[in-house]
Amino acid sequence: MRLLHTSDWHLGRPFHRVGMLGAQAEFIGHLVTTARERDVDAVVVSGDVYDRAVPPLAAVELFDDALHRLAALGVPTVMISGNHDSARRLGVGAGLMERAGIHLRTEPSACGTPVLLSDAHGDVAFYGLPYLEPALVRDEFAVEKAGHEAVLAAAMDRVRADLAGRAPGTRSVVLAHAFVTGGEPSDSERDITVGGVAAVPAGVFDGVDYAALGHLHGCQTITERVRYSGSPLPYSFSEAAHRKTMWLVDLAADGAVTAERVDCPVPRALARIRGTLEDLLADPALVRHEEAWVEATLTDPVRPADPMARLAERFPHTLSLAFDPARTTDDPDVSYARRLAGRDDRRIAEDFVTHVRGTGPDAHERAVLRDAFDAVRADDSVREAAR
Repeated sequence: MRLLHTSDWHLGRPFHRVGMLGAQAEFIGHLVTTARERDVDAVVVSGDVYDRAVPPLAAVELFDDALHRLAALGVPTVMISGNHDSARRLGVGAGLMERAGIHLRTEPSACGTPVLLSDAHGDVAFYGLPYLEPALVRDEFAVEKAGHEAVLAAAMDRVRADLAGRAPGTRSVVLAHAFVTGGEPSDSERDITVGGVAAVPAGVFDGVDYAALGHLHGCQTITERVRYSGSPLPYSFSEAAHRKTMWLVDLAADGAVTAERVDCPVPRALARIRGTLEDLLADPALVRHEEAWVEATLTDPVRPADPMARLAERFPHTLSLAFDPARTTDDPDVSYARRLAGRDDRRIAEDFVTHVRGTGPDAHERAVLRDAFDAVRADDSVREAAR
């Protein structure tokens, strides 16, 4: 069986101040064309269809168009909700859509109920694991500790239990939206940290033939059977080095996996340039970036006059301008930035306690801080789900 694995469409999301709806529509067309020309048997979409719980109308219309085109193609589509989606909204009409071959899986309680598709070698069971916010699904999965690994492991236990009751030789595919250990994040994914831990081990997916992952925006191979497709379009300059693709996965009769990357159309290259303003305007090596979307970081010791206007004369698609003036190592701003570099919110809060009090928080105080940050995240998730 041949699968086309994609995720993280983020319909409705702009790139800085540039609208991306046209590029997103071009991607949908490319997806449909690829499914038709490469004889795809099923399309899998591993979450974050939309960028917001309440997406703009134009994004909803584009999603509707995508569903109609996939249904008309006659290629079954299985998709799950991600942490950016409203699972309830995305799941509206799922029963009716299923009759057209569009299988939406947005309910955690249905993790162990697969979509069954068949080829010449028998059945393939597709299990949809929507994004599982630990604080919201801990009761559903009866876990003592509300963490990503615990709830995802419980969901996978249901998958393996169902699979064990099926005919020998039934192959299996899991769709999941999670941060798996070994994955490389970018700046454009929303933080899903709970209890200071966001990542789950790849071994949680043991027992299935292929895990089609979403959430991280870079296309990545965690293991031969566990892969991220990445987002089809860039949504931050941290993705400048990404090659935007989908996975074309062939699942053999014995469950063996072979995979090929299929490039996605990208509207414009990304470039991150750094230096003094005069150097950036004069450097002949930067000619290749003159038509790219540009993030410029100026290192001038004194902020130059009209830097954006001057940059735009050479780089007309400059979207982001930052200043990082060269300073001596004893400059207080340098030392402060170094102290913060690579630290999450909880660690910064702990360091603030140390700075104010002279001693760091004890184990109980660290737990209070951790629970406070988790509570804020859980409240945000509840509000998103209720919108």
